[in-house]
Amino acid sequence: MKREDKEVLVNRLHDELGQSQAVFVTDYMGLNVEKMTRLRKNIKDAGGKYQVVKNTLLSRAAQETPVAKLDASFAGPTAIAIALGDPVSIAKALVNFARENEQLGLQGGVLGGKLLDENGIQSLAKMPPKEVLLAKMLGSLNAPVSNFVGVFAAVLRQLVYVLKAVEDQKRQGE
Repeated sequence: MKREDKEVLVNRLHDELGQSQAVFVTDYMGLNVEKMTRLRKNIKDAGGKYQVVKNTLLSRAAQETPVAKLDASFAGPTAIAIALGDPVSIAKALVNFARENEQLGLQGGVLGGKLLDENGIQSLAKMPPKEVLLAKMLGSLNAPVSNFVGVFAAVLRQLVYVLKAVEDQKRQGE
């Protein structure tokens, strides 16, 4: 690879790492082309990007980004999964693939500037998707309003029953 090509790759990778929600470092040694292609497709479908990068280029690209904290993980055959959207989906794709293929090793990751080890990635993968969490939060916010409306409607209903009873009582008294 020519020096100019390396510079372009490092700059592009630096931009992607800086804009990413999370980055996961994996060891792909032992995966054949078919499995690597399937893993790339799974990650792409989850809203991310998976690529093999030379450690020296990755180390340069990670400078001045939160991913620089992972520099110790850049050893041996390294591939990174970049979460451009929901990091939970990428973590799930990696964990599910690693469960089926022992050759894929989860070395670590960074999420919001915080380092994750393999257990952290496993925990992240167990979380519900972003949409489900948002729906639960909105349901929690909506619950007090719904309860107030229900109580207010019950009070009005009771008032109507009392007025109806008073009306029926006056009719019987006539």
